[in-house]
Amino acid sequence: MKTAFSSLRSLLWCHWAMVRKKGTLILCGAFLFVAWNALLLLFLWGRPPIGRLGEGGGAEPGAGEEWVAGKGKKGGASGLAGEVIRLAEEVESELETQKKLLKQIQSHRSLWEQHKDVGKRETEDGKDKKDELKEPQQVPQLQFLEENKVDVKKAQNPVVTTPPPEAKQDKNSDDEKILSSENKVALTDSSPQPVIPILVIACDRVTVRRSLDKLIQHRPSVELHPIIVSQDCGHAETARVIGSYGSQVTHISQPDLADIPVRPDHRKFQGYYKIARHYRWALNQVFNTFSYSTVVIVEDDLEVAPDFFEYFRALYPILRSDPSLWCISAWNDNGRDGLVDPGKSDLLYRTDFFPGLGWMLLKEVWAELEPKWPKAFWDDWMRHPEQRKERSCIRPEISRTITFGRKGVSLGQFFDQYLRYIKLNTEFVPFTTRDLSYLVREHYDDAFDKAVYSAPLVKVEELQQGGSLKGPGPFRVQYSSRDSFKVLARNLGVMDDLKSGVPRAGYRGVVSFLSRGRRVYLAPPEGWTKYDTSWS
Repeated sequence: MKTAFSSLRSLLWCHWAMVRKKGTLILCGAFLFVAWNALLLLFLWGRPPIGRLGEGGGAEPGAGEEWVAGKGKKGGASGLAGEVIRLAEEVESELETQKKLLKQIQSHRSLWEQHKDVGKRETEDGKDKKDELKEPQQVPQLQFLEENKVDVKKAQNPVVTTPPPEAKQDKNSDDEKILSSENKVALTDSSPQPVIPILVIACDRVTVRRSLDKLIQHRPSVELHPIIVSQDCGHAETARVIGSYGSQVTHISQPDLADIPVRPDHRKFQGYYKIARHYRWALNQVFNTFSYSTVVIVEDDLEVAPDFFEYFRALYPILRSDPSLWCISAWNDNGRDGLVDPGKSDLLYRTDFFPGLGWMLLKEVWAELEPKWPKAFWDDWMRHPEQRKERSCIRPEISRTITFGRKGVSLGQFFDQYLRYIKLNTEFVPFTTRDLSYLVREHYDDAFDKAVYSAPLVKVEELQQGGSLKGPGPFRVQYSSRDSFKVLARNLGVMDDLKSGVPRAGYRGVVSFLSRGRRVYLAPPEGWTKYDTSWS
């Protein structure tokens, strides 16, 4: 009989699994409950008598056999009582199963109602968004747009956000077609959210704990932002620190720890060679083994801002849609206190200089870079014209990362002079609610040039203490050669080095910063067309 009950129960559960995914959970549950009890009653009614009392009485199949050998009527009565008890226990067990089934129906009913409520809210939100798009939004724009009252109507055409390549697309919808050759993807409100993993490059710093603590603290979703820690060096204590986070992070180890053969004058740069090797291996793991479509790379000595994840989620669609961009960076090379506007935490720029120090890379760009990845000095290599190809990055006014690692292969180069003074943003900016389409080149460049070259041209002496200038600016200081740029940059307190002619944080040759509370553009003459790669 237990076998029969189990078979019936299995049949009903199969039927339940088939219909559970459909919408009528309540009716299906009621039907199943009634049907199950009806089958149970029919089974019990159709069951043969347990036994017949009297002389020679016995149970099936042999009526002439005694119920209990050698025990006559008394034994038969005792056996009947035991069978009744056993049957009662089976009925009780099946009723308990019915109770559990009803509880599951009830729980799925509540979940289904929640799902329907969410669907209704999403539909209403979608309608609201469409209504909002009919009229231009009042959104924070670049400071040069605000201060110079540049016409921003063109800059307020909303860019439709984008899904990762793995997201399923409607083949019949032109609006959702992926233009992979140009890194363009169109996205609708119903598209799934992209997964943006964080790759932490680690070696032998046990202080990686500080970096991981902040990443985990500010991470809005484990599913949308998995953290992969790639460790080189084989340092046991650092490995233990990373391992202590358990399932909160994925720990992978670069397997080749051997020294790299280098020419004699580069032996002191062995660390730079190992870093380049590690980056190549780790990025191949992210894109080829884990099959992600994008990644944000940080190192084990970086601390992130509260809106670090929000910043990258909001800018991912811009990176996808604008082929003139090739990275998003959380770093401002001139982000020291006094050089940035503390009231403009939402201010973003395009830059021709590859900043690094917390940056987003697409799989398509890695496929382009990986075959020619350098053996050492990978970050300077990224700044060569052959790699940049006149593409730009996005960077913030106020950095979303700071470095706390004076120890490293650079032996503290720039740390004491610049890096330790970088200001970390502390105000959460809801970038994903903002219209950031003004950062697309076709909207940005004309407004940027107009803002810079409409600013009054002044001498650096006028900006310094005791100068005659009044007001918040903006003002423009002009350079005309490599040497004049360096002199002016030093006098104004910004970084003076150039890589292939590109100044740090510069765009179209222009570096924007604050000097004594006034906005300043350190700029080449009007009509700039290209960088001079000999300025390095």
